[in-house]
This record gives sequence, structure tokens and C-alpha cells, in this order.
Amino acid sequence: MAKPVLEIERLRVEFTKENESLTALSEVSLHIRPGETLCLVGESGSGKTILSKAILRLVEFEGGLITQGTIRLGQEDVTRRPQKQMGAIRGKKAAMVFQEPMAAFDPLFPVGKQIAEAYLRHNRTSYKKAREHAVRLLGKVGIPEPGLRMKQYPGELSGGMLQRAMIAMALSCGPDLLIADEPTTALDVTVQSQILDLLKEIQKEYGMSMLFVTHDLGVAAEIADRVAVLYAGGIVEIGEAETLFRSPLHPYTKGLIGSVAGMETPRGTRLPSIEGSIPSLAELPSGCRFHPRCPHAVQRCAQSAPPLEEIAGREAACWLAGELRQKEAAQAPGQAAAEGPPDVFRERAESPRAVVRTVAVPAPREANAAGEVSRDRAPLFSVHGLRKTYRLGGGFLRPSKGTIYAVDDVTFTIREGETFGLVGESGSGKSTLGRTLLHLEPPTEGEVLFAGRELSAMSPLELRKARKQMQVIFQDPYGSLNPRWTVGQSIGEPLAVHGTHRGKERADKVAELLASVGLPPSAGKRYPHEFSGGQRQRIGIARAMALRPRFILADEAVSALDVSVQAQILNLLQELRQKENLTYLFIGHGLQAVRHMSDRIGVMYLGKLVETAPSDELFRHPAHPYTAALLASVPGRGRTVSRESIRPAVEIPSPANPPSGCRFHTRCPAATALCREVPPEWIEVGPGHAAACHYPL
Repeated sequence: MAKPVLEIERLRVEFTKENESLTALSEVSLHIRPGETLCLVGESGSGKTILSKAILRLVEFEGGLITQGTIRLGQEDVTRRPQKQMGAIRGKKAAMVFQEPMAAFDPLFPVGKQIAEAYLRHNRTSYKKAREHAVRLLGKVGIPEPGLRMKQYPGELSGGMLQRAMIAMALSCGPDLLIADEPTTALDVTVQSQILDLLKEIQKEYGMSMLFVTHDLGVAAEIADRVAVLYAGGIVEIGEAETLFRSPLHPYTKGLIGSVAGMETPRGTRLPSIEGSIPSLAELPSGCRFHPRCPHAVQRCAQSAPPLEEIAGREAACWLAGELRQKEAAQAPGQAAAEGPPDVFRERAESPRAVVRTVAVPAPREANAAGEVSRDRAPLFSVHGLRKTYRLGGGFLRPSKGTIYAVDDVTFTIREGETFGLVGESGSGKSTLGRTLLHLEPPTEGEVLFAGRELSAMSPLELRKARKQMQVIFQDPYGSLNPRWTVGQSIGEPLAVHGTHRGKERADKVAELLASVGLPPSAGKRYPHEFSGGQRQRIGIARAMALRPRFILADEAVSALDVSVQAQILNLLQELRQKENLTYLFIGHGLQAVRHMSDRIGVMYLGKLVETAPSDELFRHPAHPYTAALLASVPGRGRTVSRESIRPAVEIPSPANPPSGCRFHTRCPAATALCREVPPEWIEVGPGHAAACHYPL
């Protein structure tokens, strides 16, 4: 058997804070074979990034220190190398792709210059040859016009292009090991799928090994050969990906997998979730660190930490793993199947992927009015011909340089008590539509009716009163809360502004709101930075609920959360909807979460609404090629449209210069001359299901 490319034995990493030593990683052991992809998964705070940085000794620049164990890259024990000599290792033997490429590039130098310098550092050659090498690498990672992109600065590239450039820089010296730390987390599903395919192609071509860090289990199921599950600084389970996802041994692994909403998860039902949150490094529990959150914990779990032991060809750190496995094996086959993993993981093992590389073009259908859902519920929002444009540049005595068409002629309704989901890539206009809907930004044209009243026709005082019934949950709860205010002050502010509660009555209302989102009344005296991301999102929800609104705009409210925390927040939003008869506009790029929450879904592309349908119908029978491409990009799903089908133009066109005709035609595999010249009308393809396409699927 070939010697591992990476071998970690009993690694311990500590940080010193205020003369107190905090253990971030404890007794971590793993290895990666040549050409293998090992995925490292777990919640935020579990130590995934610290482990990836420890391999290259980067933690020492952030106050961390390796106090025990060894890290071998091939024959080299990097823990014994002086820090000054690590430059010969980084980039040559192991290279890293970071989650945020903008932070990895110097904004003052062109992208190509930085890639060439990385190559020059490890190779004695001329700058001209290094530059030629950089151009070849940019072309290899799929960046169009690499010679031109060489001269551009990081701020001139989109997120997807910059991530590709980051991969090119990591590959510049042909490392044996590529460490990818959450490289797709902030990307749209289409760009994410392209990056995953790119990494697999490059890995095969270069024969590299890869450590892939992610909290997205769908991505792990897509790319991993083996999976290591990290919790509170320790490995709790490690094994072959297919086996681990089919029958996890550790209760934590089971909890993570169970928290993922799949196509077979009944829409709107309560998702299984791991209660509580990952412990602080300063307050690590005794024994098994997962026991305070484990539904199977016994006294022994609290008293002593279980070792990582081999069970059924895998390794798990759980005193009860063998016993729980025997109980599952004794279950009736039907029951075991019913409680199996979500389809996103099951499809990896059981369903061969059908990849369709071309889309047949049927004869054009005659256009008619877009279909709508049942009219038995009155519309809360009615939107007609809504437009929102922005001028580019210009000013006093200077002409405008153009116009951005952020929202362009959008018409739809949101009925009382329903959740309307909105999906699409970044730059499609989702968030702008949400803000314009609430008149947080005034529309350029069009009509928005709320409960039958046009918002544009209201006076400022009337609009302020109407906003009591319309609230927002933001993607970044920390950015939406005043860090100098206590949580109680932030939640109580809407009550003070609208004069609905005073004094003790307001304090009691704040305590009631905190309880409604699962937080104790004492949380009101603390500050936002003292809470986890999931807890801060609960605080944001409590603030949005303060005035008992009829409508809530949830703008990417769960996109940045771990799967376990995401399940908790989705459950909370569902409970509040049922209890308060709320209406939601739920915006997201996590398509499975949007499907789980929504009654109907709208798909946006370059400012246009291109398809609307009931949620399950949209996922099972997408009518617009763009919708089909989005669904095909979801990690772990069976493909009906290939990823390659949207690759001719990797980047979404600029909203300042949208294509003529159908705006998707530049990326559509079924586009014809008609698509390039004539904007499509809405076509009804089923009850409540309509698409703006000349050739609906």
C-alpha cells in the first residue's frame, strides 16, 4: 500500500487567551492516501479550519500552537520544521484554497502577477516563463480570455472567477496535497457545481490528494471518497463516504444527516435537528463532548471520553456505537428504510446519474396568460409591472454611463398565509425585489398593492404605519443588530419607535419574544457578540416579530448557517407561521431549504421572473431551462440537465447590458434564433405553473 500523502497523529492545538489555555483540537488522527479526497465536516466551531491551517502551520500566525502530535507531509514532519523554513513546504508539497479568495489576493496587484510570483518562489526561472505558466493555469481552470484576466485586479473579477484564480494559484507548483477550506460555501449552486467539477478534473489530471473542508453535507456526498466528522475539536467518526452516509455510527453524524431537507422530506414538516449548540472552547464538557446534546447519552458518556475505535470497517468515538448499530440491524426492513438518510445521500449510492448533454427543441407553443394558484385565499401582496433601475455613474453635468435593470417588469402575487419562495443566482435581482416590495427602495415603475392598498400612493406617515405589518429577517443577523445595544434593547426598539409598549410592559414583551424563539429572558441583558450565529438569527426573528406583523421578508435567512442550526431556524419559522398566520417571502440559494419552506416558488434571472409553480411541482417538473439548470447543480441530486449545459458562459451577463430576446439564451443549450430575438411570453404549463419560455421543457 502506498504511503499516505498526509498523516496526522494525536494532534493537539491550543490557543492562549488572557493567560488561559484553550484546546481547539485534541487527539486528532487521520490520513489521506495518494489521489484520495477526504472531506472534513462538522458544525461551525468544531475546529475544521483550525485543522486545515495547522497542516501548514498557519495557526501560529493567529495565536495557535501545536503542543502535541505529528503532521507528516510525505516523509516530512512539518511540526519539527522552524517556521522560517515552512515557505519551502507551502505551495510545493501542500497548497490551500481559502473560503474567501478576496482575502487571499492582494487587491493592489494584478491577479496574474500574484500567480506568477507563487510559481517563481519555488522555481528558478524567468518572470516571462512564470507569466506564461500563469496564463496556462488560468485557461486550465476555465477562465475565459486568460491573457486579459492576467492584467485585471482581484476587485474586477466575479466571485466564481476569483475562486478559479485562487485554485490556479494553488496549483502553480503542482502540490501533492490540495487543502480546500469551504471553497464553495459563498457561491451560487451553478458556480458551486462548476467549481466541484473543476476540482475533480484537476485532481484526476494532477494525481493530487485533497482535504476538502465543508459544512455542506450534500457537497461532501458529491466529492468525498472518505469523510471525517469533527465535533468540538475531536474526530467522532471517519469512514468511506458511501457507507457513512448510508448508515452513520455516531449520534452526531446521524443528527447532521437527519437535519438535511431532501426531496423525500415532506414539505413543511418539522425537520429533525440537533438541539443545543456546539460548546465553547472555554466550557468543554467532561467525557464525550457531544453527550449534553445526545439523545442516547448515559452516565458513562459524561464520565469518560470514548476513544476512536474500529467498528464495522469504520472508526467511531462512541461508547454506544456498537449497541445502537445492533438495534438498527434488528429493526424491520421497512422501518429501517423509512428512517434512512435523506435522498441527497441515498442517491449517491443507489442511483446512477443520467446526464443529458443536449436538450431537444420542440415546436414553439402559443403564449397565453401565466397560471396562478387557487384563488381561495386573498392576495396580501399584488405586484404588477414592477421595475427597479439604477443609473451607472453620472452626476452634476456628467452624463450617465448606463442603466442597471435590477428588477424588470415583474408581476406576481403572494397570498395571505402562504410562503412564496424566490430563487436564482447572485445578481438575478432577488434581494432588490424584496426591498422594493417593502418600499425600502422606491420602485422605478410599477404597482405594489399591500392588502389592496398601493404603497406608492401612501403618505410617509401612512407608509410608516403600514410597515408595522411588514418586517425583515436579514442574512447577516450580526450586521443587522447594533453591537453597542443589548439584545433586549434591539428587540424592544420597534416597540419604542411605534409607541406600542412602555416601561415594564416593554420588558415583559421582550422576554415573551425571546421565549417564543427559544431563548431565556436573561439573554436580553447580553450583547450580540456573546451569541452563536444560530442564536443571533433567533434574535433577529424575535425583533421581526415584535410588532406582530402580517408579512415577513426572509432574505437568505438560513444561507450562512450549518445544517443543524438551519433545521432549527426552519422549524422555528414554520411554527411561527402556523401560530401567527404569517405570510413569507423566502429568498434563498439553498434550493432544498426553499422547497421545504415554500408553497410556491418563483425563479428569477437577470431581473426577470422566468417561472412560478407550486414547490413540489417545480422540483419534479421544471419547465424553464434555467430552472432545470439550477436544480441540476444541487449537489447529490440525480441530473436531468448536465452541468456542462450552462458552461458556455460561466458568468451571468451584466444587468447593465442584458441580452436581447430571452435573457437566458446566451447560456441555454436549447436556444434558437427566436430566443435570441423575441422576448418570451408567459405560458401556462400546468395548474398554477407558468414559465416565460418559447420552448418549455
